[in-house]
Amino acid sequence: MRSHECGTVETSLIDQVVSVCGWAHRRRDHGGVIFIDLRDRTGLVQVVADPDEKEAFALADAVRGEFVLRITGRVRRRPEGTVNPELATGEVEIYARQVEILNRAEPLPFQLDEDDVNEAVRLKYRYVDLRRPSMQRNLRLRHDVIREFRTFLDDRAFTEVETPVLTRSTPEGARDYLVPSRTHPGQFFALPQSPQLFKQLLMVSGLERYYQIARCFRDEDLRADRQPEFTQLDIETSFMGEKEITDLTEGMMRAVFESVLGARLADPFPTLSYTEAVERYGTDRPDLRNPLQLTDVTGLMREVEFKVFSGPAKAEDGRVAALCVPEGGKLTRQQIDQYTEFVKQFGAKGLAYIKVNETGKGRDGLQSPIVKFLPDDVLDGILERTDAAPGDLIFFGADKAGIVNDSLSSLRDELGHAMGLITGDWAPLWIVDFPLFEFDVDAGRWISLHHPFTSPKEEDIEYLESEPGRVLSRAYDMVLNGTEIGGGSIRIHRRDLQQKVFAALDIDQQESREKFGFLLDALQYGAPPHGGIAFGLDRIVAMMAGADSIRDVIAFPKTQKASCLMTEAPGRVDDMQLRDLHIKLRRREAPA
Repeated sequence: MRSHECGTVETSLIDQVVSVCGWAHRRRDHGGVIFIDLRDRTGLVQVVADPDEKEAFALADAVRGEFVLRITGRVRRRPEGTVNPELATGEVEIYARQVEILNRAEPLPFQLDEDDVNEAVRLKYRYVDLRRPSMQRNLRLRHDVIREFRTFLDDRAFTEVETPVLTRSTPEGARDYLVPSRTHPGQFFALPQSPQLFKQLLMVSGLERYYQIARCFRDEDLRADRQPEFTQLDIETSFMGEKEITDLTEGMMRAVFESVLGARLADPFPTLSYTEAVERYGTDRPDLRNPLQLTDVTGLMREVEFKVFSGPAKAEDGRVAALCVPEGGKLTRQQIDQYTEFVKQFGAKGLAYIKVNETGKGRDGLQSPIVKFLPDDVLDGILERTDAAPGDLIFFGADKAGIVNDSLSSLRDELGHAMGLITGDWAPLWIVDFPLFEFDVDAGRWISLHHPFTSPKEEDIEYLESEPGRVLSRAYDMVLNGTEIGGGSIRIHRRDLQQKVFAALDIDQQESREKFGFLLDALQYGAPPHGGIAFGLDRIVAMMAGADSIRDVIAFPKTQKASCLMTEAPGRVDDMQLRDLHIKLRRREAPA
C-alpha cells in the first residue's frame, strides 16, 4: 500500500512520487492550504494539500485527528524558513495528489501529547495510549533488550526451551493462579510462579545450558513494580559454580546496557555479603549511588540511662543505628518532624537526632533534646564512629532490628534524593551469603529465604537440623540502583540433601512426596551440579526507560487490583462453562 514509510522521506527523494500511510497526527488549515502531519511507526512527514488538486484537497479538508490515511504525492523541498530541524523529515514535504481515507476516527478519549492523563483512562484505551511516542519507544526498548539477551546467550551455546504454563501447584512464596480441569473433575492446574522445577529437570536431562523469556504468574498484592503476570529471563546451567554464573550474567548485563543504552556498567560489579549490606545500609538491595550509610551504635548504648536507646540495645532482637547526613544541620525543625512522620510508616516510634554545630567541644558543640541523656564518652563515640563534621546531622533509630533497618534504609533513600546526594547513573552490585532460612513468627517455623531448592553452603550442612538459623545459602542477587533485578542460586542436586532441607522446613516425607515426588525421583538418576538465575525483565526495561512503573513498559498490563480495564477481565462466565468444569459458585451472603 505504500512505497515509503513516513520517517524515511528525505531530500534524496525530492521530485519523486511516493505513497505513504499512517495516522493524521495534526491537521492545520493555513489560508486555504491544508497541512497534515502524517505519522507511522518511523516518524512524521508533512503533507500539503493545495486547492489546485481539487479531489485531494476536498478529502484533506474532511480529515480529522487520527484518521488513517494513504497519501500519494510528489516530494519537494520545504520553502525557506519553514524547515523543521526537530524532524528527520524536516527539510521536505509531500505535495498531495491523492488522499485516501482508509478509516475514520472518533474524537480520542485523550490527546496523545497530554502528559497528565489519568492512568485508568490510559489503561481502558490502551490501544490509543500505545500510539504515544513515549510508549512506542518503551516497547521498542523492550524488544531491543530481549534481542540483546538472546544474542548474548545464543552466542554462548545456550538453548532456549519453553516450559509448561499448565503445571501443578507448588509452594513458592505467593498464591498460585489455579485453572480448573474439565477432564479431571475437582482437580486443578496452576500457572507457574517460575519455571524453577522444570529448568532443574532440564539440567537432569543433560541440556546443560538453558534459557527462556518466561511468562510467570503470582496472585499477590501488587505494587508499581509487580504484576499478576510478568516476564523474566530465566537461566540455568550445569557444572558451573557461583562465581562462573555471576561472572557470566554480569558480563551479559554489561553487554546489554552498552548495546542498548550506550551505558557502561562497573567491571567488575562490587560484592557485599547479606550481613554487611544490612549492617551498612539496612537493606539487602542498597542503592550505591547514595553515599549515606548506617553506623551501628548498639554496643555504645547498652549501659546508658536513656531507655529509648538502652532497651533495644540490650534486647536480643534489638538494634540502635545512626545515620549521619552531611550538611544535614541546615534541615529545619519542620523538615525533621516530617522525616519523623515518614519513618513511622515503617514501624518506628520516632526519630531522635543530634545536630553537630562544632567538633572538639564535646556536648557543647552539639544540639539535641537527647544530648543531656547521654554521657560524654558515648557522645564522643558517636562522633568518632559516624565521622561527623560541623554542620552534619545524625539521625538515630532504636527498636527491633527489622524496624530500625526498614525505617533508616527508607530514610536514607528519601534523604539521598531530597538532598541531591545521588551520583552516577548506574550502580550494580551482587549480594551474597544469604541465610538459607528465616523464621516465620506467625507460622512458628523456618521458611526458605529464597526457595526450598537452594543449596546450603557445604560447611553449614551439618547445622540444618540443629541450628538452621546459622546456615548460609549459595544464593546471589543482582541489585541495580536499589532494586533487585535478578536472583539465583546453586541448586540442590542430591536427593538426600533435598530431603534434609525439606525436613528443616517442616515438610514431611508424605508432603514432599506429594508435591515434589517427580523432582526427588529425578535427583536419583544422575542429576549434575547445577545453578541458575532469573532476571525481572519488566523491572530492567522500566529502569532503562526511566519509567516510574513497569506498567509503562508492558503492552497490556493489569491494574493494581489485578484487572484489565480494557477487556474488563476478570469477568463472569456462564453456567454451562462452570458445569463443564464441575464448579458451583457459592452465593455471597447479603449484608445484615
